[in-house]
Amino acid sequence: MIERYNRHIILPEIGEEGQRRLSEAKVLLVGVGGLGSAVSLYLTAAGIGRLGLIDDDVVSESNLQRQVLYTEAEIGLPKVECAAKRLHALNRYVHIDVYPMRLTEENAADLMARYDIVADGSDNFETRHLISKVSSKLGKPYVYGAIREFDGQVSVFNLPGGKKYQDLFPEEETHSMPRPPKGVFGVLPGMVGCAEATEVIKLITHCGESLSGKLWTIDLLTMQSHTLLV
Repeated sequence: MIERYNRHIILPEIGEEGQRRLSEAKVLLVGVGGLGSAVSLYLTAAGIGRLGLIDDDVVSESNLQRQVLYTEAEIGLPKVECAAKRLHALNRYVHIDVYPMRLTEENAADLMARYDIVADGSDNFETRHLISKVSSKLGKPYVYGAIREFDGQVSVFNLPGGKKYQDLFPEEETHSMPRPPKGVFGVLPGMVGCAEATEVIKLITHCGESLSGKLWTIDLLTMQSHTLLV
């Protein structure tokens, strides 16, 4: 393990203790599409102890432009099963739990209670509000990410003294918002998902400053990036 994670261990901000924390951490990833592809690949490469994947979708041809977990041969197959196979090939020491289902009011609390952190790979307000309500009740950090066309944003919710998702996006307001357009720049979920994975790793290893109380945004058309206090 020392050789595998050597480039982490030689960082004084992480070291052997930080890598040990990663190996003991449990993360639930809600959605393994574009965002989830990047989040899951980098958490697996980092040596997370247990990674839960929940998604009820199957691989479609239109996914392949941005969902880099999957191949043409997997079109029509369940995403979580394909993702688990790919992630095991990357790091056999990471335990992967697969849940080929949607996150619902009925199963959310039971699933989230098994993990330390919840990471967001979803694509709709309803799921994010469900994640927020249940994770905050359980006291679990919620690493949030969202994309739209060329724009993305990331934050961390539910830390002591920090914000909750509904503080930024009140549920009653999101009900009246139009659904975002389906077009998305292919590399955008990779960049935003990597930022989410960064926040998860920082929370686990206790390095750096988290995005709790802040919202990081990026516009790939201009490469303008901002970190806003919220």
